[in-house]
Amino acid sequence: PVVDPLGEIAAFCSSTGGWLPLLCTMNVTAVTEAVRALFGLGFPELEKAVRSVPAGSNGLVTVPYFAGERTPNVPDGTGVLLGVSSATLSAAHVARSAMEGVTLGMNYGLRRLKALGVDASEIRVTGGGAKSAVWRQIMADIFGVPVVGMVQDEGAALGGAIQAAWSRALAEGGSLGIETFTRTAVGVNASSRKLPDPKTVARYREVQTLYEEVSRASRPAFAAHRRWVTAS
Repeated sequence: PVVDPLGEIAAFCSSTGGWLPLLCTMNVTAVTEAVRALFGLGFPELEKAVRSVPAGSNGLVTVPYFAGERTPNVPDGTGVLLGVSSATLSAAHVARSAMEGVTLGMNYGLRRLKALGVDASEIRVTGGGAKSAVWRQIMADIFGVPVVGMVQDEGAALGGAIQAAWSRALAEGGSLGIETFTRTAVGVNASSRKLPDPKTVARYREVQTLYEEVSRASRPAFAAHRRWVTAS
């Protein structure tokens, strides 16, 4: 198991007898969906809006703790927009900054995993957000490694079915490893792969540093704000 002395990465026992290090974030598609709904954008319009703004959103940085946060552990957190100006107060800037912000949040966890010895060479993404080409590119540029979607992007449902098939085979006296099932049922969609752009990777490293500075500096204010809201 990967044991994190800070408690930011959880260690889960796998049904195969191994271990799964897990970073858990409370704020990904819930944030982008909230922004999409706020501006009344359909998915194609959201994609177009995000593409229209350069990497770094012209200085608009979103710390997207809409539901508090678990990695890092910031239960009192709320959303923060840094860099709001007449030039960045637009639907397109807020949309891209939100998408970048939640990805920077995931990258905080990936950086923590790397510090614990788990270094990713490729990221495989599932779920609704994985269908967005512009988001996959943002992820590749923030994570600094290739990002690719899966043939079946409902990973939890597919995983449940694989576990059930494997468990039934074992119950019936079989001795097959779970890899027998995953080899035929799990595949990447090679056409969805996005490669990191070195210049954009360097830009996002600067944004990551700023993002984490804002997160750390805001935590006393988050706690004070929570007390004020509760008292009100």
